[in-house]
Amino acid sequence: MFERIKTALVLVAIVLICMFATTSHYPMYGLMVLAGTIAGYEWSKLMPQNQSVHAYLNAGLMCVVTVIALYYSDVSLLFWAASILVWGFSVFWTKNFPEYDGWYNKALYLIGVVLIAAAVTAIFSVWSVSPWWLMYLFVLVWGADSGAYFVGRKFGRRKMAPSVSPNKSIEGLFGGLILTSLIIVGVQSYYLHLTLIQHVLFFVLSFITVLGSVQGDLFESMIKRRAGVKDSGSILPGHGGVLDRIDSLLAAAPIFATGIYLLKLIGVDL
Repeated sequence: MFERIKTALVLVAIVLICMFATTSHYPMYGLMVLAGTIAGYEWSKLMPQNQSVHAYLNAGLMCVVTVIALYYSDVSLLFWAASILVWGFSVFWTKNFPEYDGWYNKALYLIGVVLIAAAVTAIFSVWSVSPWWLMYLFVLVWGADSGAYFVGRKFGRRKMAPSVSPNKSIEGLFGGLILTSLIIVGVQSYYLHLTLIQHVLFFVLSFITVLGSVQGDLFESMIKRRAGVKDSGSILPGHGGVLDRIDSLLAAAPIFATGIYLLKLIGVDL
């Protein structure tokens, strides 16, 4: 437990320093490239017929793709759109696992590149709008996870996806949704000055982002279960791998970044 807490504190410190210590984009840029590269390596280790050479090649590819996508914003938009499409299909995959596992094939290498590149570029984009909006995204994801954990532990009876993640319950899901709804309303009430329709749009975006975070967690759990491993890696003592820490953000970040982009297009300036 001490090791887990120590690792978490170090991670939080690094992320907060990159987010708030300077207005320069280089620390955050470097952090995203590093996270994307490591996540790409870990993703490839979960693939069918994985080999060490594939893992290193995928890490290198992920590094190059992340750099390009971070530099060219139009490329990032394409990754976000493709990512959201994949997450839509993943709902069917998790719902029908393990009876259907046709998704577990070499195409997952490409899917991993899309999902990871979309996530890290989305995180960087939200940070570019404001570090506080990125903090809000983190709080939504943490709130959904924490609410689900505590409510599910106390009241959980009905399993949400027993074949994918046996510890997650329907009651826990509602607990996470209720907690994050309170967070959303609190932020809207104290910090946003929008019209009624704009408030509704922002709430819907935030709520969908939370649902996305739940699906991201389930999808990574399903891949690990299919690959027969407990953690995606061991680089983070007490926490597993980078993918284990950002699984919820894989889906949540592109959804939220796309929503902010679309809201800005219709004149909602957050």
